[in-house]
Amino acid sequence: MPSQTAAKKAAVPKNPVALFFCNFLKYPSMLGSIVPSSPFLVNDILGHIDWKNARVVVEFGPGVGTITREVLKRMRADAALVVIELNEDFVEYLRATIRDPRLRIIHGSAVHVRRILAEQGFQAADHIISGLPYSLLSESLRQEIVAESRHALHPSGSLLVFQYTRKVLPYLKTSFRSVRQNFQFFNIFPALIFHCTP
Repeated sequence: MPSQTAAKKAAVPKNPVALFFCNFLKYPSMLGSIVPSSPFLVNDILGHIDWKNARVVVEFGPGVGTITREVLKRMRADAALVVIELNEDFVEYLRATIRDPRLRIIHGSAVHVRRILAEQGFQAADHIISGLPYSLLSESLRQEIVAESRHALHPSGSLLVFQYTRKVLPYLKTSFRSVRQNFQFFNIFPALIFHCTP
């Protein structure tokens, strides 16, 4: 008789879009969209990063790895990417499908980003990319994740947030000196990008 772990792995869809959709149906409050980010949105987000100097990049809520894979393509050979994911199905999928020594896949919460970075041997992140659905989080959790992100960054670093509402904007403005906004129409759904620097 197969173990529960083996049965669970067998039940996880191998197709990334199917996996994303199934998890949206199971945990709608954990995902901000019904489908992964479009290439247009990914390029807009990653265009804010200075890849020549980025040594530690963090991604909150990588999902099926749409942004993760693009980050790995652009990153330096000696850089590290720490992805923090709460959904166990996504963690298993990422571990099974991406083989890159620069990638650290952490099953945990973004609210613990400073502790996670310390455990991985890093003092701070150069950039944090976040697509967490802040509008669906409690006010206290929203505030805590934004504040922790600010403290986890190098003084010259940046937080890149993409959202479908402006609900997180007041929290970003409270924690960051500069918050610039962009808009990407060519996405399902059109998305806001906030580029935040200390």
